[in-house]
Order: sequence, then structure tokens, then C-alpha cells
Amino acid sequence: MAEEPQTAAPTQAVAETVVVTADLSVEKVEQKEKAPAAPEPEEAKPAAEAAGEADEKKPAAEEVISESVSFKEESNRVSDLPDPEKKALEELKQLIQEALNKREFTAPPPKDEENPKEEEKPKEAEKPKEEEKLKEEETPKEVEESKTEEEASKPAEAAEEPKAEAEEPPKTEVLAAEPAPVAEVLEETVVVASVVVDDDGAKTVEAIEETVVAVAAPPAPAPESSEPPAEKIEEATAEEAPAAPEVLPEEVFIWGVPLIGDEKSDVILLKFLRARDFKVKDAFTMIKNTVRWRKEFGIDSLLEEDLGNDLASVVFMHGYDKEGHPVCYNVYGEFQSKELYDKTFSDAEKRQKFLRWRIQFLEKSISQQLDFSPSGICTFVQVTDLKNSPGPGKRELRQATNQALNMLQDNYPEFVAKQVFINVPWWYLAFNRMISPFLTQRTKSKFVFAGPSKSTDTLFRYIAPEQVPVQYGGLSKESDPDFSTADPVTEITIKPASKYTVELPATEASVVVWELRVVGWDVSYGAEFIPSAEDGYTVIVQKTRKISPTDEPVIKNSFKIGEPGKVFLTVNNTSSKKKKLLYRSKTKTSSDSI
Repeated sequence: MAEEPQTAAPTQAVAETVVVTADLSVEKVEQKEKAPAAPEPEEAKPAAEAAGEADEKKPAAEEVISESVSFKEESNRVSDLPDPEKKALEELKQLIQEALNKREFTAPPPKDEENPKEEEKPKEAEKPKEEEKLKEEETPKEVEESKTEEEASKPAEAAEEPKAEAEEPPKTEVLAAEPAPVAEVLEETVVVASVVVDDDGAKTVEAIEETVVAVAAPPAPAPESSEPPAEKIEEATAEEAPAAPEVLPEEVFIWGVPLIGDEKSDVILLKFLRARDFKVKDAFTMIKNTVRWRKEFGIDSLLEEDLGNDLASVVFMHGYDKEGHPVCYNVYGEFQSKELYDKTFSDAEKRQKFLRWRIQFLEKSISQQLDFSPSGICTFVQVTDLKNSPGPGKRELRQATNQALNMLQDNYPEFVAKQVFINVPWWYLAFNRMISPFLTQRTKSKFVFAGPSKSTDTLFRYIAPEQVPVQYGGLSKESDPDFSTADPVTEITIKPASKYTVELPATEASVVVWELRVVGWDVSYGAEFIPSAEDGYTVIVQKTRKISPTDEPVIKNSFKIGEPGKVFLTVNNTSSKKKKLLYRSKTKTSSDSI
């Protein structure tokens, strides 16, 4: 299995590499690795041939899926689902309803799930008891045989040694007087030795064989003084019968949505089904585990905890993609700060606090940003910035991120519409190429990796420039009095050794405001105002100058005019590479300038 993906490994440049993430558990990966190596008996050949035929069909389906450049979300409308998926959804709803009726979601996990080996212990414990019974059954026979031999020898001995016999009566009296305790043993034959005195005064020993039956056991008379057990059971049943109707089906909510009975419920259930390839039982188990985990983790109380704001620059929400998905940014380069790193990961308690903060952030984002209605947006776009990331050498960071990843995979299925990794170092790409053969095509299609030189262009494929933060090549910034994410940005590609001019019309007594950016800069920029009147004078607004990549990323300016005309923004690309120009403008009637 590992050889096949290796032959198809991507050989494109770093910027164009489509990569993967782990959606599979370790157990699934191990099963895939071990399956081909297992020897097949001759009797199992028909089944193996059938499996081979299924495998031959599978690559064809994967080839069809691989033609899609990126992942496209499926519809959450039940009417749009294919028949097999509709059937799986209905089966899952039936299982959940049955579990709700039995109150299985709030009940503790069954013992067989917690300690599956406990069932074997009683069986092992029964064996010694059975052996004891066998010994008890065999012992009377041995005693009987030995006593029979003694009967033949003891009369003679009794005549020869009467004194010795005279000392034994206390023992024989005890044996003869204690048949009652022995009677407690079920169906046992007991041989008791007793002394009989003849008319002539001679004493003989006789073996008396007694059979003890369970009916004659001493505990039997006890129930005579109390009520019969059958009557007690009937009375207890009669008393409990009226309370049965009070047991109502439980109500379970996830992310504010009931598992059953709402149009949003189907959207939630489809997430779990898709995460388990529409295997109903697996999806049902995943839902039960998620409900249990949310209770154990204390999600409801977690939302009220004050975990600080130290990590606000590490994970934050900003803007939306072109399809309306909220975008979440993860900036691991912030952990280059030793103070922040130690404060977050230096010990187990701090790492646990980080996990709780991350889950709290996600839960709040879900409640504030997502809509679980069938036509709503119920997934995020994740952007992970690996610039200056501490790397795999930081064991504490690796442990915390692995724990967070496991929690997200197990309890937040299908919440990512697209995962974009930017500023990716070479070692990260090498690692993901190594694990990619073990991942599904569906998972691979959701993830994109881009090196530092192509990060901004990659973001613009999915997110409009007005929605991308300034630090990632866009024009969006907080607390801007003139522009917001609602103001669209125009994108222009400037060829090498060419010039481009932007014209901004202006009316009398107005203020023209604009902002402009060239991704990577290394171009010349200038601005001037030319009035519409032939006898008007040209005004230099911004003298032409060379702008380097280290200069201010965004140029923002305004010009107040008193006559009609146009503002011309000129960008001269003298470099040998094509450049992307971003700009937007607006005319304000107010006389106030920036």
C-alpha cells in the first residue's frame, strides 16, 4: 500500500503542493499496513478474490475524486442527499432515538466497555468451586471404602483393647450428634461411625450411611416465619409499576442543537456520518463518545472560565473566505517568544490550560460564527502560519498540539472546509509527503501548503484581499475609519518591465481617499491630480519614488480638490517578475481629510 502513493508523490514546486492532514486513527493505519502481509489459507480464496475485485474498483473511484483540485462541500439539505446517505441518516436517527428512550447518553458507560476482561474472571472463579464439588463428591466414597475396611478389623481390635475403645466415646458421640450441620451440603452421602453396645456389653462400630438432600437443608424453615419471597416480589413489582411512566426520553444537545427533532439536527448528524464514511454504527459510537467527552471535559462550565488573553495573537478569527466561511488564523511563530512559550507549555498544568483555552476559543467561535441550518455555513477555513515556528524540536509544543489535534478529530468532525498552511518550511513538507500515503483523498483535498514566496497568492485564491489581514498581504486592518471588509479591492497583475496607471475620478469640492499595495513591492510609485479643464494645472500628490519590500506595506493617501478632474496612480514595475497590485478608493463629500 505504501508503494502506490510513493509513485504518485507530487513533484511540483513548494507553492503548488497539495498536502494532507490526519483524519485517520492509528488503528486504521495499522490495519491497512498489516492486511496485505497476512497469509491467506486456500479455503479463503473465494473471499480474497471478491476483495480483490472490490480493490480493483476502488482506485477508479479515487482517480475520479483526484481530478477535483480542491474539496467542495456537500449539501446539508436532506432532499439533496443520494439515497444511500438518506438511508444511513434515517438509521442513525433511529439508533439515537432508541438510546434517548433508554437514557443511554447520561447513563455511565457499560462495564464491558470499561473492563472487558471482567467477564472472564467469574468464569475462572467458578472453576475452583466446581473442583471443590467434585472433591466433595469423591471424598465420601473414599471415606466409605476406608470405613468398610475398618469395620472388618475393628471388632477384633475392640475385643482385644477395650480400654482404648473406652477412651473414644466422646469423639464418637460428637460424630453421632452432629448430622445437622453436615446436612447443609447439597446432595452428599455422609458415612458416620457410631458405637453400638450389645446385650453382653461388647461394643461394635457400625458405619451408618446418610444421604443429605437439599430439601432438608436447615435454612428451609426460616421462610415459614416470614412472607414468601414470591409474594414480596409481587408486592415490589406492584409498587414500582406506577413509577415506570415517569421515565421520559432524555434530551441531549450539542452546540445548542438537539440530537433529534430539529432541522439543524440533521446537519449535526451528517457531520458524524461523513467523518465515518456513512458507517452508521461507527457514527453512532462517535456521537456517544463525544457527548460523554463534553460532559467529562466540562464544556458548559468551560465557557464561563476566565483563561486570560495571552494567546490572542496566536489564534484569532478574522474575516471570511469567498464562500462565506469564517477564517481562523493560527500563528505558531508567536511561540518564538521564550516567555510566552514557557508560560504556555513549561509543565503539564500549563499545557492542560492551553488545551482548555483552545477548546473554549473553538466553542465560542462555533456559537458566534456558525449556522447549523441546512443552508447555513457550518464550517471554518483554517489558516496556519508556520513562519518562525519553533519546529519539531520543541517537545512540549508537539505534545500539546497532538493532544489538541486528537480532541478536535474525535469530537469536532467536519468543521474544516479548507486548511491552508502558509510560510511552510521544507521540513514540514517532507514530513507530510511521508505520511500522505496513509490519508484519504477526501482529507488530502481539504489541505493546501504554500511556501513563503507564494503564501499571499495562495490566500487570495480562497480569501478576497479586503478580508486578508495586512500582515498576510491583504488590506484588512482593525480600526480603519475609511475602509472596512465591505469595501472591495481590485486586483491587477503587472507584467515585468511594464507600467500600470489607476484613474480615480473626482468631483468639485470632494475628498478622494485611496489605499494601494503591491505584493512584494520593489516597484516605483507616484500620484498626481489632473483637472478636467484644459487650462488647469497638474498637481503632484505623491512624487514618484522606489518602494522596497521593507517599506510600509500599504500606502494610504487622500487629496482634497476644488474642481473636477482625476487622480492618477502610477506603478512602474522595473523588475523581472510579475507583480500583483491591490487598490481601492472612495470619494467623500466631507471636507475632512485623513
